[in-house]
Amino acid sequence: MNNNSDSLNGPKALGAFLRAHRERTPPQAVGLPTSPRRRTSGLRREELAQISGISTTWYTWIEQGRDVSISAATLDRLAIALHMQVAAREYLFSLAGVKDPLARPADNDMDKAVGDCVHQLACPSYLLDSAWNVLAWNSPAEQLFAGWLGVDPQPNLLRFMFLHPLATRLVINWSQRAKRVVAEFRAETGHYAHSDIIRQWVMTLCNESEAFNLWWTQQEVLGREGGERRFQHPIRGEIAYRQQTFSPAGHAEFKLVMLVEQV
Repeated sequence: MNNNSDSLNGPKALGAFLRAHRERTPPQAVGLPTSPRRRTSGLRREELAQISGISTTWYTWIEQGRDVSISAATLDRLAIALHMQVAAREYLFSLAGVKDPLARPADNDMDKAVGDCVHQLACPSYLLDSAWNVLAWNSPAEQLFAGWLGVDPQPNLLRFMFLHPLATRLVINWSQRAKRVVAEFRAETGHYAHSDIIRQWVMTLCNESEAFNLWWTQQEVLGREGGERRFQHPIRGEIAYRQQTFSPAGHAEFKLVMLVEQV
């Protein structure tokens, strides 16, 4: 397979990310007129450069992945011009290696109590780390994901979604959900862009899953959200849950996912 994983940090990744967002931003979104003769539906490089107050040549160098210095003020103007949401803005700053005032702190320590709390919950619940490894889960979650949790010695949510045969049978609207999962994971990797473990994990998924590779190269970035999650359980049939996700106090890099059954 052609490896289009791109590195998780550095000039090349920054250029690819900006280019993807520029090409998806219609001129009318920034107050520019449209014309039937226009060859592209997105912004031109010179248009984005002008709106952001930088030279076209310099912006072109950024997109080309050249090693140029970029200030926080310039990144801020680019993010505003491209109407980036919070997740995309944070990811932009992380790729550039520039501190963003909105960046979340990371704490790599986890005490036993954080994992133990999962077992006190009545609904299917599990705890993820920054690479989306499942650190802990309770009995209802193991029953829902029977054949994966409790069987896989090192369960990982991304490996399950893209490499486990159970996923496409269990997760209703798998394609839609899996595509969003990639965009959410890309947003979160921005906070750990210099992690060799996560970088290698992305490369592995791109090589082993055509679907992951396709959606990863699309440069979509979405913040993690709750909402309805539906499953086709082999015993219980179709089940609908409302997903809630929390970060334990003092552990911003961990995610406690709860699936509350809808009645």
